Amino acid sequence: MSLNVSDEKSIRAFLAVDPPEEVLNEVGRIQDRFKKTIQGDIRWVRPEGIHLTLKFFGYVSETDIANISQVVKNNIVNVKPFMVNVRRVGVFPSVNRARVLWLGMDGDIDILIDLQKKIDKGLQEYGFEMENRPFSPHVTLARIKEPKGLIGLAKIIEKSEEYAAGSFSVGGLNLFKSTLTPKGAIYTKLAYFPFAGF
Repeated sequence: MSLNVSDEKSIRAFLAVDPPEEVLNEVGRIQDRFKKTIQGDIRWVRPEGIHLTLKFFGYVSETDIANISQVVKNNIVNVKPFMVNVRRVGVFPSVNRARVLWLGMDGDIDILIDLQKKIDKGLQEYGFEMENRPFSPHVTLARIKEPKGLIGLAKIIEKSEEYAAGSFSVGGLNLFKSTLTPKGAIYTKLAYFPFAGF
C-alpha cells in the first residue's frame, strides 16, 4: 500500500517560544564574553537560531502537524501573555560532564511549565510520547562535544547570576520546521498560535 504524501514523515518539527531580537542580541553578547573564557571542543548556537523549545517532535507528517496544531489550540484558549526573564547560566547534566550550556528563565515560568505539561499530555492521544524529564525552560547557548579538557566553564558557572539577557512578554507559541544543512539548521515558521488577547 502506498503512503499518501500527507503521511510521509518528512518534516522535522518542534514547538517553541521565539524570543525577540533585542533578547537574542544580548544572548549573542553573552556568548561573545564566554568565548573569551571557555576553551575546548564546544559548538556555539547562532543567536538567530536560539529558541525556547517546549517539545521537539523529530520527523512528522502533514497529518501530525494538523494534530499538533489542534492540541496546541485547545490548550492555549485561556492563556494570557506572560513575562519571562532570561538569566543565569547553567549546564546539563553537570559541570564535570557538561554537554549543554544554557541560560535559564524565571518570571511567570509556572504558566509555561503548566502549558508544556498540558500540551505534552494532549499529544499522547496522537501517538507522541511524553517527555520523561521535567521541563526546564532555557535557551541553549552551546553544545559541548567533549567535556574533558574544557577550560573556563567552572569560572562562568561561579558567576552565573551576572549573566542576564533581558525580559520579554510571551504572546504565543510557534511551530517550526527545521531543515538540516551542512552550514547548520534553517528554521521555517509553520504556524503561530497567539494567546488570548494578544
